[in-house]
Amino acid sequence: MTTSIEKDTSNNHWKLETDNKGILWLTLDRQGGNANYLSRDVMEQLDKILDDLKQELPTAVIFCSGKPSGFIAGADINEFLEVKNHQEALIIIKRGQDVFSKIEALPCPTISVIEGFCMGGGTELALACDYRIALDSAKTLIGLPEVKLGIHPGFGGVVRLTRIVNPLQSLEMMLTGRSLTARRARKMGLVDYVQPARQLKRSATQIALSTPDKRKLPLIGTILSLPVLRPLVTMIMKKQVAKKASIKHYPAPYALLDVWNKYYGSPQMMEQEAFSVASLVQGNTVRNLIRVFFLQTRLKGLGNKKAFQPTHVHVIGAGIMGGDIAAWCALKGFKVTLQEREPKYLSQAFARANKLFSRKLKTTHERNQAIDRLIPDCEGNGVPHADVVIEAIFENIEAKHAIYKDIEPRMKKDAVLATNTSSIPLETLAEVLQNPSRLVGLHFFNPVAMMPLVEVVKKDGTPEIVVKRASSFCRHIGKLPLPVNSSPGFLVNRILVPYLVEAVALHDEGIAAEAIDKAAIDFGMPMGPVELADTVGLDICLSVANNLSELCQFEVPEVLVKKVEAKNLGKKSGSGFYHYKKGKIIKDRDADMGNQSEIQNRLIFRLLNESASCLREGIVDDKDLLDAGVIFGTGFAPFRGGPLNYGDETGVDEIQQNMKIYQERFGDRFQPDDAWSSLLANQE
Repeated sequence: MTTSIEKDTSNNHWKLETDNKGILWLTLDRQGGNANYLSRDVMEQLDKILDDLKQELPTAVIFCSGKPSGFIAGADINEFLEVKNHQEALIIIKRGQDVFSKIEALPCPTISVIEGFCMGGGTELALACDYRIALDSAKTLIGLPEVKLGIHPGFGGVVRLTRIVNPLQSLEMMLTGRSLTARRARKMGLVDYVQPARQLKRSATQIALSTPDKRKLPLIGTILSLPVLRPLVTMIMKKQVAKKASIKHYPAPYALLDVWNKYYGSPQMMEQEAFSVASLVQGNTVRNLIRVFFLQTRLKGLGNKKAFQPTHVHVIGAGIMGGDIAAWCALKGFKVTLQEREPKYLSQAFARANKLFSRKLKTTHERNQAIDRLIPDCEGNGVPHADVVIEAIFENIEAKHAIYKDIEPRMKKDAVLATNTSSIPLETLAEVLQNPSRLVGLHFFNPVAMMPLVEVVKKDGTPEIVVKRASSFCRHIGKLPLPVNSSPGFLVNRILVPYLVEAVALHDEGIAAEAIDKAAIDFGMPMGPVELADTVGLDICLSVANNLSELCQFEVPEVLVKKVEAKNLGKKSGSGFYHYKKGKIIKDRDADMGNQSEIQNRLIFRLLNESASCLREGIVDDKDLLDAGVIFGTGFAPFRGGPLNYGDETGVDEIQQNMKIYQERFGDRFQPDDAWSSLLANQE
């Protein structure tokens, strides 16, 4: 059966097919891309199709995707970068609301068939339908991640999700931006049915013809949504949000809660949802978080999974880094052999691995499989079979050389040989290798399970194929590869250490650790530098500082040396700059906060200046990669878009002038790097 709508050739993004039961299958296959996005032209075509349906109403409308990658990845966020004012933002948002409201108002049943990823605007389109069916697959992920871009759902997602799902769950989903599996979405009430692939279309057809009762908000959700309880729920959730994000830096989750609290159940809620998002779009926060999204996408693109298909990883060194790298690889499905000098050194690594598996894997079967994949190997028997060998022992050149001499003759010719060194140049480490060009750095960050970045360190003469394989491996284990040139400290530690050293210097001058950390957190850092140093380990900080002091022209603080000599190594020893009780930090609530503006400037200027220096030296290829590395390797305030982007927004000339003032007051370590002059020229 063919309708006049189907004959309209202008619908090039949408494929329309009406089956013999009168059901219209409306398939989105956006032209010119591998994923479906709700761009302006996609939405305009859908709007026209929905208007035409009023003339020839089908038995039902079933939305599905023509892309193998997924349903709909969301709205086209590039459009928000083009927004110049509140009114333009409101037009985009209300256009989306109007189109989805037309779906909701159709007098025939509407069903969304969700396969693969369904994000943002895609989930909001699905919520506008009467029913939602999801493919029972690990690849099916459903989410509303807008908060990660500094906004919240605006195409009616807040209104419709809280209408059918308990607010404790629906609000939490939007506040965190986390994705749900199909089964989790079904359990929560977002999805009506979960079906295997062979039954997906048949089930959609049956629902279209039988029209079962639509999902309704459960009783507990109705109670929690009552006007008398909404303020309490809102207050509790705002306190939870405040633990991770301040309203000053990330207003979106707070704005979302205000919309729900004030307007739930009101005819005004849809309009207020739109006004709220339009207000959030203004300013640099959204623009910078969108920038971070694109930086992440770029890093993902640097590792092609098809370029290398490893199955076996051998890790040498079962300390915190080596053990956690091994556990992470096992979690991601690799067979992993973990080598140490004696079995007794493996116990803690396996204990941490079990905790990771228990936290990340849902079923006993999955956890047991992961445990089986992680194999103790004190004899190094896994070396000849491994596709990737990662050396992750302590920072000692002689010890690393001894390992390379032992394992190189036994390795596969095409296996990746990597070191997790945090500061030693590859040129030095590769001296004892018969084939020095094969050594590459895979520098992970602590904690491995949380930090997404891995620096892929290359040196002069490193073959491109080695870098490609190492980058591909990073993507196979769910990490973001950042190619960097070999230099002491590489990129992230090179930039981070002067910042940490300045924090220690401030503390040595009598400024409370609490005051130093507060200044950094107020800037937007996820953790203060003093607490970070304690968490990393003061012995590791000292080792890296010693390696970088000459290059970065700073003196290693004597207080750091004394604490390491006294075995006060930070959190792992129970005492560092802070004291710890059962692993929890003890802070002085009455500490003098000092001159917060000056403390913050001293910390951030050191970090910015070293960033400019790394760019000038070509540690990475461009500004964007540098910003990406610092954001994903240190947690640098994402809403600022990276240190060099922050410099551009603040004004390079202003930063230079302020650094010169600090140079006069505190010494030549604040002398503006020569790179700032070229950055200023580019800015002009």
